[in-house]
Amino acid sequence: MIECSKLVSQGAGLSKKLVARFPKIILDWDSRQKSRLHCVDSIGRNVGVFLPRGTVLRGNDVLVATDGSLIEVQAQAQAVLRIEYCPEHGSYFDLMRAAYHLGNRHVPIELSPSCLKIEPDHVLQAMLESMHLIVKQVNEAFEPESGAYDQSSFAAYSHHHHQSHSHDSHHTHHSHVTGESAHSHSLSLPSSLDQNGEHHHE
Repeated sequence: MIECSKLVSQGAGLSKKLVARFPKIILDWDSRQKSRLHCVDSIGRNVGVFLPRGTVLRGNDVLVATDGSLIEVQAQAQAVLRIEYCPEHGSYFDLMRAAYHLGNRHVPIELSPSCLKIEPDHVLQAMLESMHLIVKQVNEAFEPESGAYDQSSFAAYSHHHHQSHSHDSHHTHHSHVTGESAHSHSLSLPSSLDQNGEHHHE
């Protein structure tokens, strides 16, 4: 069994082409909340994940195995409720109201500029529909928000945030964090793996 005890959040420091060559493990949200789990990767190997307790896996994270191999985590599509505002009778403010009421009930929510996602719940669906929101059951990856101080959630947001913004010398942009550690993407690859993703055996 391949054992993984280290995590590279969002594959920081690794090129997309390199990560695309890694074996994958595809996990739903319930599984990705577990810091200890067993699964099978895309090339049929048994994988044991042993991360610090409380660690949450996010889609695009990369696990580092004890043998030096790297494995990409992918978020499995699952049944979720996709919540959108009604363009004829409402506005984006309705999504803010919905997020407020769902948050008061401690419901895990995935936030995006155009919609919310929650796990299926017929009671909550009825409540949201009574607020004139459009609620559809779909099969998609689910990446709910974690606590404000959860580093895995911040790293996933930070990765997406950088991908969707262009930074150049003419662009002044606010900083989310202070200190030298802000937005660091350095990674020391295992000695058995070169920059092309090839293993070398002595």
